[in-house]
Amino acid sequence: MAILVGSSTKVIVQGITGRQGSFHTRLMIDYGTCVVAGVAPGRGGREVHGVPVYDTVREALVEHEANASVVFVPARFAKDAVLEAVEAGLEVIIVVTEHIPVRDTIEFISHAMREGSTIIGPNTPGVIAPGECKLGVMPGSVFSEGRVGIVSRSGTLTYEIAYQLTRSGFGQSTCVGIGGDPVVGLTFVEVMEMFEEDPETEAVVLIGEVGGNLEELAAKHMEEHGYSKPIVAFIAGRIAPPEKRMGHAGAIVLGHAGTAQSKIEALERAGVPVAKTPRGVVRLLREELGV
Repeated sequence: MAILVGSSTKVIVQGITGRQGSFHTRLMIDYGTCVVAGVAPGRGGREVHGVPVYDTVREALVEHEANASVVFVPARFAKDAVLEAVEAGLEVIIVVTEHIPVRDTIEFISHAMREGSTIIGPNTPGVIAPGECKLGVMPGSVFSEGRVGIVSRSGTLTYEIAYQLTRSGFGQSTCVGIGGDPVVGLTFVEVMEMFEEDPETEAVVLIGEVGGNLEELAAKHMEEHGYSKPIVAFIAGRIAPPEKRMGHAGAIVLGHAGTAQSKIEALERAGVPVAKTPRGVVRLLREELGV
């Protein structure tokens, strides 16, 4: 069983005619994802990899049943694309686009919360339920079916740690990239709560990095409320210099806030073991599970 997406997820790709949208639509279809339609204003009537293209999300929904969207729209148009998906009633919206202005992000996340849609991202690699479907840009080959949930801010670290887990016999239930921007839809806490309620998720891996305070908030939540499942973590950026943005828009350290060390200390206070290397996640997980 997966969280957020699964074998019953039916997907619309917004920005399907662009280079990235077209390329990753092909990979999603090849993985087994049910992509029912694409949207690209002014290009309705075309097909991309056999997927019909419409001018608007509402037009696509007249012809097809869908409950999720993946957004590959350029940053300057992304807010309108996400708002369109929300207004159309789509349940899950994966915003792959990066460099979206923070003000735009705040606006569409707030609107989605009011309307009951779930935003994942922006600047996310997406979500994958191994063996069922993937929405986004994650390389399906490094994941395998199993009972370990992954929630992460970093795309490449997700792939590396998923690969280490897979080759060590730890398959994954769902892997969620919450996104690397300063403001994102789903947070660590929200995804962790979903994993805690999922009977098919046996343990959780949290992957963080320098910048922001989402990892500290997750640690505080666990300190105050506890967590019923084994959880281990990896935090990237132990030697990252302060006041430098490290790739992601959200990966900037200000003073003593948001450093790798502050996150590691917060998680360890909450009883979460933190690996020093991606490979170390496997060892810690074995210890937590007693296998």
